[in-house]
This record gives sequence, structure tokens and C-alpha cells, in this order.
Amino acid sequence: MKILVTGAAGFIGYHVSRRLAETKRCEVLGIDSLNSYYPPELKRARLAEIDGVGGFRFIQMDFADETSFSGLFENYRPDYVIHLGAQAGVRYSTENPAAYVRSNITGLLNVLEACRKRPPRHLVFASSSSIYGASARLPFSEDQITDQPVSFYGATKKSNELMAYSYAHLHGLMITGLRFFTVYGPWGRPDMSPIIFAKKICDGESVPLFNYGKSLRDFTYIDDIVNGVLDVLFKLPAQERQPSPPYRVFNLGHNKPVRVFEFVAKLEKLLGRKADIKLLPPQQGDMDETWADIDRIRVAVGYEPRTSLDDGLVQFVDWFKRYYKIA
Repeated sequence: MKILVTGAAGFIGYHVSRRLAETKRCEVLGIDSLNSYYPPELKRARLAEIDGVGGFRFIQMDFADETSFSGLFENYRPDYVIHLGAQAGVRYSTENPAAYVRSNITGLLNVLEACRKRPPRHLVFASSSSIYGASARLPFSEDQITDQPVSFYGATKKSNELMAYSYAHLHGLMITGLRFFTVYGPWGRPDMSPIIFAKKICDGESVPLFNYGKSLRDFTYIDDIVNGVLDVLFKLPAQERQPSPPYRVFNLGHNKPVRVFEFVAKLEKLLGRKADIKLLPPQQGDMDETWADIDRIRVAVGYEPRTSLDDGLVQFVDWFKRYYKIA
């Protein structure tokens, strides 16, 4: 069984690739461009952790390069594709939207075209809770209208879902989109709030809490995310029960959101340091609240988050201190 993982040096991509490689029941080919949106040293450190593990191999490649990617896909002929590569970051999308068009839209088009020409058993791709936007009602459920994203990043992820649906409809590809909700844990992205907060607390810098710290976030531990990705990947509906077209979308979250100021308070306790909190008004492009309704994925594949925020933060802080050499 051959599995292609894009964005394999990224936060979620690394953990998914490692879990697959450790099973020793599949061959995993990971690709990543190792771009400099955040320090490539972290991406290389992740890859070093799985170098030589099981059947994992890595190739540095940009899937937005159609010629290179289509050639690799044709030669590798994967049975399954997990498309996690993307230009990440909600706030950065306001400053550099072209990067999001190239990676998130052109890049996904290349993946879809490659799958059309040589269909895998299943394509799973990363969407985002950011698509819910201004019209969302709590908790967010998959049947809500999602045509008012409040960030350009969210707009590209909404576009991804529409593109994937059209390829499932036109070409019969089995495709599943996963709307991730605020993923955290060891080897996390340094542009996301857990590491930003932890660094500033340890360095004695002011910790900016937008929306005055009242924003609600459905923090989801990385192991639960990986479990959900793999459950969905391998647990396809029975042929006679497949939707027409064979396209599905699921929320993948924890379903127990907390206020950001509560999250920071838990970090303070684990780090043993007091935060210098700076309360700020809402920031453009940010959503005030996220909360995943996970009933649909629970029924479909039996997904159930297992890691509480308290337990997940212990694992995160332990890794954070080791990696960033915090005494």
C-alpha cells in the first residue's frame, strides 16, 4: 500500500507521516517545499525524527509546480493521497494573498488533476474551520452555509471544497475534506498561538490577546487529529452507501472549546511563569469563536477525541521546553 502525503514536513503532515510509517504496513512518500513562511529548520528537525522510520521517504518538491508534481505522481502511483500541504496562516493571507492562490488553489488543482489521470482509492485533503466565517452558528456543523469567510485564507479553503466537489462529481473520485480546528501539540507551528504565547511568557514579553482574550477556540490535540485523518482515510463507506458524488466533508475538532485567556492561564501554570497580558481589540480576519460539531464524523467512522486540553498541554509544554531549550 502506497500513500502520498503532501506537506509532510509541516505540523500535521509530520505526525500523519510518522504514524503511517511506524505501522510498517505501508510505504509513505512525503513531499514538501520547505518554504520559509516559518523557519525551515523546524521542518527539517521534524523530518529528521522520521528519517529511516519504516517505509518513509521524503522528496523536496513544490506540488504547485504542475510538471514536477504530475511526473512524481505518475511514477509513484499512490493508492491513497493525503493532501495537507498549503500556505498556512490567517493573518499572513491579508498581506500576501498571491502565495495562497498559488499554493492553496493552483496546488490543489494539480493534486486533483493528477488524481483524475490516475485515480487513487481515496483523496483526503485539509480544509479549515476558517471557512465558517461571519454567518456561522455555534457549534459549527457541516450543513451550515459557508459563503462568508472573514479571511482570504478561509476563502481559499472554501474554494478547495468546491473544487474537490466538482472533481468528485465529474470524475467519480472518492474525496473527503477535513475542517481542522486549532490544532496544537509537540512540533507545532511557531506562527500559531500556543508557541507564540509560550515564547512570550518565557521571554517576559507582553502576550497580546486579541478580542480582549474572550475568543473561543476549539483546541484539538495533534494525536486526535491524526486519529481522525487515518480513520477517515481507510474507513470508506460501503459502495452501496456512498454519496453521489462520492464526496464528504467532516469537522475534525475537540468539541470542547475554551476562552483564549483560560488557555493562557493553563500555560502559565505549566511553565511556572506569569504572563504579561496585553488585551487588544479584535484583529481583522480572526474569527471570534470556533466550536466543532463532530456528530457527523463520529457516526461515519467512530471518531472520538481522547486527549483533554490539560493532558495535551502537558505534552506540548514538555516538548516546547526541550526543543527551545527552556530551563
